[in-house]
Amino acid sequence: MTPPPAVPAEPDVVPGGFDATHRSIPVPTGRSQPWWRKLAAFAGPGYLVAVGYMDPGNWATDLAGGSQFGYALLSVVLLSNLMAVVLQSLAARLGIATGLDLAQACRAAYSPPVRLMLWALCELAIIACDLAEVVGTAIALQLLFGIPLVWGICVTALDVMLILVLQQQGFRRLEAFVVALLIVIATCFAIELTLSQPDWAAVAAGFVPRAEIISNPAMLYLAIGILGATVMPHNLYLHSSIVQTRSFERSEPGRREALRFATIDSTVALTLALFINAAILVLAASTFHARGMTNIVELQDAHRLLAPVLGASAASIIFAIALLAAGQNSTVTATMAGQIVMEGFLELKLPLWVRRLATRLLAIVPAALVAGYYGPGGTTKLLILSQVVLSLQLPFAVVPLVRFTSDRTRMGTLVSPRWLMATAWLVTAIIVALNLTLVAGLLAE
Repeated sequence: MTPPPAVPAEPDVVPGGFDATHRSIPVPTGRSQPWWRKLAAFAGPGYLVAVGYMDPGNWATDLAGGSQFGYALLSVVLLSNLMAVVLQSLAARLGIATGLDLAQACRAAYSPPVRLMLWALCELAIIACDLAEVVGTAIALQLLFGIPLVWGICVTALDVMLILVLQQQGFRRLEAFVVALLIVIATCFAIELTLSQPDWAAVAAGFVPRAEIISNPAMLYLAIGILGATVMPHNLYLHSSIVQTRSFERSEPGRREALRFATIDSTVALTLALFINAAILVLAASTFHARGMTNIVELQDAHRLLAPVLGASAASIIFAIALLAAGQNSTVTATMAGQIVMEGFLELKLPLWVRRLATRLLAIVPAALVAGYYGPGGTTKLLILSQVVLSLQLPFAVVPLVRFTSDRTRMGTLVSPRWLMATAWLVTAIIVALNLTLVAGLLAE
């Protein structure tokens, strides 16, 4: 019998853009260490990843889905989240087993034309994600402080300073900042749900899939938007890199332990993301759809109507605070993902502020033009469109990830077990099928 492959050797490269943080966070070693201390050491990357699953783009699609179709699309939110758990566990598995992030693995495996195409598509996805953050943050600034939408979009260019300050404080403090904002968002929506008093029996029924979601073009478009907003392609690149900030033992037992704790970390964090995404949809369904307001698709309208409909003046303010926190959180992780992607695919290193400003400007220009010409309605449509673009790009990140983690030669003993491999390919098939259905529908119009 042929012995199993040895643990892959450490590569000569380090994850893109994180030379200073690579293996910078110590992990308790030795059997005498309690499991909770090790789990605490690994906690963090999953929450950075989860941020991308509750950015302003999610708000737009969940709000539209809840107001138009009630609780029916909760099943899509749940399915998307389960897909995310599987795919993010694969991203962590790739980083821990090979010492490479997904972008570096693609660079090593594919020819220059293919990897350039994959890089370009990933950059497009990051710009689409950044577009959602720009619009969401600008809307929050408008709701809270009355700043005109176009000016708010321009102000978002200054958040590059926030990223620089956070990274200079160390990776652990950056994680703490992100977790603090996540707590703010979760608390805000817990309060909103208490005020809206949803029909919990109908909520439970909403988690059961319906055939109508596929047969109804309007529901399908929003469902794919929710999928794109939930399963973020750039998060796969991000997770496979930042999981390597932990200084775990590079032996086979050490890697297996690291994989176990990293998977727990991401699963718990994504469960929080599920709560927030579902809460947005439930809030829209119980507040607007239940009262016949089925055309509430704009964040500004939701903010304006929450207080009078729920009879609580704080409801609108809480909504805007959570939106601002979501926009700022997503800004942090999108910047990190962009840095990882550029350096991983191209081996091109740029100063962080240059990289951040370039990406942000590519998002600001179309957002400002749409806001100036079409007003709030145009920006909301732009938000939903950005999430559909993300979903269309998703297969080009998922297929390489599943392929790499199914390769025993590449992964060694940490290759995906057969049940996980089968699940991952099933998830990939669903994503591809949904995207083909969307494209066919758009072409038929």
